[in-house]
Amino acid sequence: MNPRFHNSTMLGKLAVVVLAMFGFGYALVPIYNAICQMTGVNILALAELVVPGEKAKVPANTQVDTSRTITVEFDANSRGPWQFKPAQSSLQVHPGEVMTVMYEFQNTQNRRMAAQAIPSYAPQQAAAHFNKLECFCFNEYTLEAGEKKSWPVVFVIDPRLSKDVRTITLSYTFFEVGGKIPPAPIATVATKFLGS
Repeated sequence: MNPRFHNSTMLGKLAVVVLAMFGFGYALVPIYNAICQMTGVNILALAELVVPGEKAKVPANTQVDTSRTITVEFDANSRGPWQFKPAQSSLQVHPGEVMTVMYEFQNTQNRRMAAQAIPSYAPQQAAAHFNKLECFCFNEYTLEAGEKKSWPVVFVIDPRLSKDVRTITLSYTFFEVGGKIPPAPIATVATKFLGS
């Protein structure tokens, strides 16, 4: 048998195998999508299940207790010469509902300062059921002279809060951390003359 013929035949077979592998790889994505759609696997969003022209059905949040409303009052206290206040004084909230309130702060001093807020609750029993998802009280902040900031408090009230609690007051005390740092003292060297 002619070696050139054998090499040509082998080359033809390898070319067919390469083309078949490329075709299979190219067809794999639509095959995968079809299998996932049939089995319901890998559906990441409700919008993927919606037929074009129909509206998506979003399930209701069953953790929100719409049968009762709690008034959340917001208070701000500051220990220092700056302005600190909530953007609104109160909100009506259903337990289990995620809510956001903004607090506004301005450093009215002519120097940079570091400050932090500490929360408190009334009645005290509400503290265990008032869950903050995001809060400026988690961090210490440095503000330049005259700088203004607005910070969110994102919270949810646990539906297990006692039904006799109808009003919660969230109060923050904003205070300067460290205060003004005095300059380091200048070292003086005392010289002693011996033998005078």
